[in-house]
Amino acid sequence: MYEKAKDLAAAYVSRRISRRAFIDRMTKLGIAAAAANLMVNRLSSQALAAGHDWQKHKGRTVKLLLNKHPYTDAMIANLDNFKAMTGMDVKYDVFPEDVYFDKVTATLSSRASQYDAFMTGAYQTWQYGPAGWLVDMNEYLTQAAPNYNWNDVLPNLRRSTAWSGVPGAALGGDGAKQWALPWGFELNSVSYNKRIFDKLGMAPPENLPDMKEKAAHIAREADGMYGIGVRGSRSWATIHPGYLSGFTNYGARDFEMADGKLNAAMNSPAGKEFTGLWVEMIKQSGPRNWSTYTWYEVGNDLGAGASGMIFDADILGYFMNGNTKEAGNIAYAAFAAKPGASEPTPNVWIWSLAMNAFSEQKEAAWYWMQWATGTEHGMFGARQMDFVNPVRQSVWDDEGFRDRIAKTYPGYLEQYEASAPGSKIYFTPQPLFFNLTTEWAASLQKMVADEVPVDEGLDQLAESVNRQLASVGLR
Repeated sequence: MYEKAKDLAAAYVSRRISRRAFIDRMTKLGIAAAAANLMVNRLSSQALAAGHDWQKHKGRTVKLLLNKHPYTDAMIANLDNFKAMTGMDVKYDVFPEDVYFDKVTATLSSRASQYDAFMTGAYQTWQYGPAGWLVDMNEYLTQAAPNYNWNDVLPNLRRSTAWSGVPGAALGGDGAKQWALPWGFELNSVSYNKRIFDKLGMAPPENLPDMKEKAAHIAREADGMYGIGVRGSRSWATIHPGYLSGFTNYGARDFEMADGKLNAAMNSPAGKEFTGLWVEMIKQSGPRNWSTYTWYEVGNDLGAGASGMIFDADILGYFMNGNTKEAGNIAYAAFAAKPGASEPTPNVWIWSLAMNAFSEQKEAAWYWMQWATGTEHGMFGARQMDFVNPVRQSVWDDEGFRDRIAKTYPGYLEQYEASAPGSKIYFTPQPLFFNLTTEWAASLQKMVADEVPVDEGLDQLAESVNRQLASVGLR
């Protein structure tokens, strides 16, 4: 029976039979889906090893610095396959996100070689890369295993993790250095409580004015539930999800370039129009303590049935359809904020893998990085773990992954496919990113608290940003 099962797994890996036929035939052999998937993953790892000396660094140990996240969980669950394939060992430290980025910055700024590779967001590389703390991965990508297939990684993600270091220069443009390899990402869309929407006879919101109206209707009619969850804490993380996605869709930009210099542009007419609606929506239908809301509060309220919908990361809605009070009631919808817009423009967050420039075993770290970002591990995480959203087109095309998502998370694939073409990083890369976006979030708090009118608040923000740009020679 084992040989028959092995032959079936080999046929599936080589795409001679479909996913459905593979699982059906394995079931008839008395082999459960989980065991069948493990066999496929083992054979996929063996296929990856073909034509490449994966044992070159046998006996070495790579040390990783990781954020506590489902992507990390998936990697750890699959690590024995990497160890068997390479003969290498892997050690890792995992920290919760509220301290993780401080740990990374402290490690890199001290030029420590303790960690060889680590997780990072793309925005962080705008600081780490030009400072000389990261390795440009372009050279290593030319030495990748034969079937690594870098071009399989979604092009907007490849570009969004590459930058020349010139303030205002386009991501992925001329002279860009590949500061990190995309590992998993989130785009911003609407996740909503279908039970409540059906009860109130509503469809998902079509644009921001419609979202504002429907959020107010939920707040009035849904038994103590508030209408819309969005982030509000005094942090850069308040600006990058729903707010910047909608802001961009209205045709607004954070900066404009003029004669090679940056100028604040968040107070444009389009920026003021969008922000005015956004602030009114929060005041009418957001949570009472909105100014404290982060990823966690936005997601937990949706899962607990405290909010009717969120405009945030699609994977946040995905996770809330799991072990929560409202599990099974969460649905998904692509969202273009501006009435009449041709498509959504979701800003993205990309968890990526980067190499420490001070590592003493860079090539061994590269072996782990190409395995962790490769197709085979991506398939394992997508089929068997919560490794969403995958960064490779081949994984999105995988029948097993699509069947699992379609069955358990109705509408998720549809919202992704409608949103993905316009999804990328829409911020202008520049070295003051964290300070300026945190000030932007503080300005939003003042507007919601009626401490300053929206138009005046954005004008004041733009003036302050321009002063800070001028102080460091960027304006």
